[in-house]
Amino acid sequence: MKSVKVMGEKNVVWPELKWEDWAATADTLHMWTQIVGKTRLALSPMQAHWWNVPLYVSARGLNTSAMPYGENFLEVEFDFIQHELLFRTSKGENAAMPLRAMSVAAFFAEYKRMLAELNVDVTLHEMPCEQAHPIPFSKDEVHASYDANAAHRFWRVLMSADKVFQEFSARFVGKVSPVHFFWGSFDLAVTRFSGRPAPVRAEFDSIMREAYSREVISAGFWPGNGGFGKAAFYCYAAPAPKGFGEAKVEPAQAGYDAKLGEFVLLYEDVREGESPEEMLMKFLESTYVAGAELGRWDRKLLERQSVESRG
Repeated sequence: MKSVKVMGEKNVVWPELKWEDWAATADTLHMWTQIVGKTRLALSPMQAHWWNVPLYVSARGLNTSAMPYGENFLEVEFDFIQHELLFRTSKGENAAMPLRAMSVAAFFAEYKRMLAELNVDVTLHEMPCEQAHPIPFSKDEVHASYDANAAHRFWRVLMSADKVFQEFSARFVGKVSPVHFFWGSFDLAVTRFSGRPAPVRAEFDSIMREAYSREVISAGFWPGNGGFGKAAFYCYAAPAPKGFGEAKVEPAQAGYDAKLGEFVLLYEDVREGESPEEMLMKFLESTYVAGAELGRWDRKLLERQSVESRG
């Protein structure tokens, strides 16, 4: 029997994800997730801070969760194991379309056809969100790449980050978001709230005013889109308390990016660390503590004081 070379566990759980190696696929996948995400936006009732719009990391990729449609539910999932877009309804219907190299326009047309076959009638706004030069989905022939291996690695990174974010979230008993995948910005995020309203910022549009209507400290992961060019973890406070950017945080590789207004820890530094999970948790905890202390959050009230038994 031939021996099979197996990658080290850390290389599987925290795989390489260099932006330049998969930028074209990432940009295409970004637009595909926006199309699916806009379905959730159209079907789900409005929630505070737009919590009705994100996708969620699943055991196979990214999914919408159950979306109400009439008397039934619809769920759509990106499967990055079999590389299919899966459709499921509470009536027992199942459908799938393959994920492959295809333009956003072709994906959009096929996606609408699949919804029609399931008798789902939903109006989707065609203009992408949070893009410097948006192209309507039905006209986008520019983005047309799909590297299945890269998409799979991206999902593995999201899954590993999600596990740490969930543990971080569990240490907080105040208002805290689920671990969201925001398809507009193409990032995974978890947000803690002080419980206090935030000052109204005149420069914000109505969407941003709703998103930041309360004081928050938010942490997340993004793969390097938007011009940054490197996969990284981040943390910011909104509004940022005085001195936040000068705070000392862990690990030593982390630093404050004044242009972004965020603390940044490169993904490559995390994956090369002796314990990526511990390294990431130190970053999440120390940046939160910096923001909470400087912002005078009631930490005793908001944080879990002891680990409760799960027996």
